[in-house]
Amino acid sequence: MDLTLTIIEAGILMTLSGIHFSWVFGGKFGFDVAIPTNPKGEKVLNPKAMDSFIVASGLLIFALYFLIRQGLIAINLPASIDKYGGWVISTIFLFRAIGDFKYVGFFHKVRGTRFSNMDLKLFSPLCLLLSLIGYYLIW
Repeated sequence: MDLTLTIIEAGILMTLSGIHFSWVFGGKFGFDVAIPTNPKGEKVLNPKAMDSFIVASGLLIFALYFLIRQGLIAINLPASIDKYGGWVISTIFLFRAIGDFKYVGFFHKVRGTRFSNMDLKLFSPLCLLLSLIGYYLIW
């Protein structure tokens, strides 16, 4: 069970990382709907390629963490990262699922935009799933 969940967790994280890396190099898949907008349709964030690179790298590192913890990659992590890394990663995704109470997360107030619809249907549930699987794997 742990192996299956680790593969699911790492697979999702690597897929998301790949999408973000594609944006670094000019890819457009999903980009328009991935940025929160106000009710007028104006983007509330204007991410640059470096922002996407940082997120993509972080997602890849998160995936590697779970693969290392499961023993699928033979690297010895520092004790503090081994002990607390999964808690931090899972909490990041839990906070993302809850959101900022305005534009992102289950409890956002700005509704009816393309982003908010996708956030409620896909982004926030996916973040909650990643969080729950992560907590289970490190428990």
